Amino acid sequence: MSAQSDTKLDKNTPDSKWKEILSAEEYHILRQKGTEPAGAGKYNKVYDDGVYKCGGCGTPLYKSETKFDSGCGWPAYWDNIPGAVDRHEDNAYGMKRIEITCSNCGGHLGHVFEGEVCV
Repeated sequence: MSAQSDTKLDKNTPDSKWKEILSAEEYHILRQKGTEPAGAGKYNKVYDDGVYKCGGCGTPLYKSETKFDSGCGWPAYWDNIPGAVDRHEDNAYGMKRIEITCSNCGGHLGHVFEGEVCV
């Protein structure tokens, strides 16, 4: 999150608030389901111990021990913290894939493509 806020951030947070607290890139990815180029993200090759949190609301999503190098250019995890993420079928662009979102704020976290095991 680009700015700290005392406001509770969740699925009911108005779009205007997200635009206020997120950078343009964060807003594009988290709220408009955008993506960053493969390999460009600062957490792709980071394997520090700890918990990885939602870039929008700060909800804990993944434990570091579940992270692995999938070779896909984006961070990959073989499991999430129970209840932390939601999965939605996404057939856009002629592809069958599963969109992963933060269960608290609905922020877009990425996709799992058919046959992949990344979460």
